[in-house]
Amino acid sequence: MTDPTNPGAPDSSNPGSSNPASYPPAPPAPAAAPYSTPGAATDEDPGRMLGIVALILAFFVQIAGLIVGIIARKKSKAAGYSNGFATAAIWISIVLMVLGLLLAIALIAGGAALFSGISETCTELGSGTFEVDGVTYECP
Repeated sequence: MTDPTNPGAPDSSNPGSSNPASYPPAPPAPAAAPYSTPGAATDEDPGRMLGIVALILAFFVQIAGLIVGIIARKKSKAAGYSNGFATAAIWISIVLMVLGLLLAIALIAGGAALFSGISETCTELGSGTFEVDGVTYECP
């Protein structure tokens, strides 16, 4: 028999009667796993791998190492970490770029001085092929 106020439920006035087609109550649903919001601190530094990549790039392609290092440092800082790899990559990139620039300037200045010396020698000697102090000059 069923309860007239609730047509699908068994009659509560007759405790001995039961509905043989009824199933046991379902177990409670498991609690949903909490999700992290973007920018929330996690157990792992999000910029660590980028910092390592930036450090490697700093030795071979300085401008790329500098850019990736800055990105890695910003990601780590936003997550509340300090990224030593990214900081090292930034400094190494800057130092190697400055050294490369100084080397380029020195090579250009040396090449200009060499060309200037050859030009002066050819001006003094005139056109033709000359050997001076074991060095052969071909002047136009």
